[in-house]
Amino acid sequence: MKRKMSTGIRPEYAGMTVLDFLSDRFTYYPESKWADLIRNGKIRVNNVICVPGKCLKTGDLVAFENDIVNEPPVKTDYSVLFEDENLLAINKPGNLPCHPAGRYFTHTLWHLLKEDTGLDYLSFVNRIDRETSGIVLVSKNARASKHCGEQFRDGTVFKRYMVIVEGTFPKEKIRTGGYLCNDEVSPVRKKRKFFQKNTDADIPSNAETCATAFNLVRRYNNMSLVEAIPKTGRLHQIRATLYSLGYPVVGDKIYGVDDKMFLRFIEDRLSEKNRKQLRLSRQALHAAALGINHPVSGKEMLWHAPMPEDMKTVFSEI
Repeated sequence: MKRKMSTGIRPEYAGMTVLDFLSDRFTYYPESKWADLIRNGKIRVNNVICVPGKCLKTGDLVAFENDIVNEPPVKTDYSVLFEDENLLAINKPGNLPCHPAGRYFTHTLWHLLKEDTGLDYLSFVNRIDRETSGIVLVSKNARASKHCGEQFRDGTVFKRYMVIVEGTFPKEKIRTGGYLCNDEVSPVRKKRKFFQKNTDADIPSNAETCATAFNLVRRYNNMSLVEAIPKTGRLHQIRATLYSLGYPVVGDKIYGVDDKMFLRFIEDRLSEKNRKQLRLSRQALHAAALGINHPVSGKEMLWHAPMPEDMKTVFSEI
């Protein structure tokens, strides 16, 4: 049985080839399978048959059919923090992808919202990782999407995360600034590396600047509850920065105590010892607050999402 799929190319994927994009986003097929599908005319870009090496641009539409696969179980107990005719502010549970990718399609927040709201237009203004819980902002029309997106790009949006890390975090506030790029040493392809500003290391030309402020909230049982205020919105910014500072995120399989945990996890080979080391089945990162100007009224909006129970349980002093 086949399912029709189409996905628009966001700016971060611009410049990738069709083959690299599909292999990276939809991992249920190996690269060789995607290459065969492209060569056999099964993949279209802007409704035109393409070649594997075609370079993608922002806004291109990639369409294909794929076999319906069994999707992993997810948490579906999202809640609505705010709704009007322009916006939806959602408190997303951990272990729920925002949008279809890899093995996930129906088991995503996007599909749940489509089913529950019946809206034709739904666009994520911001996204958080599958294992990260907390606030996700969704626009209901193109105008709202454009205005909110501009605020995120301009860095005028307020974001506050709560994160539990391994170790004794210092009492003084930590302000970090530097660069993020791919970690070429790690066996995990998606892992990123943080370089402090003014480092002597060679910074790759494609590195992204980033900045985050960290404040200790509480310590407990060789763990620390930390507030993170990102000034930029880079992929894996908080997790990679904390890892580089020597405070890996509890439950993080990539930026945790051992990045090989991620490889064991995707192969379903985590041992009981591994699970005890992780302490939590997902990364202990929660998007706790989001502030933005309303795209129509201009009113300052600020939403809060309470700490989820699984993070409270692992950090039982909360």
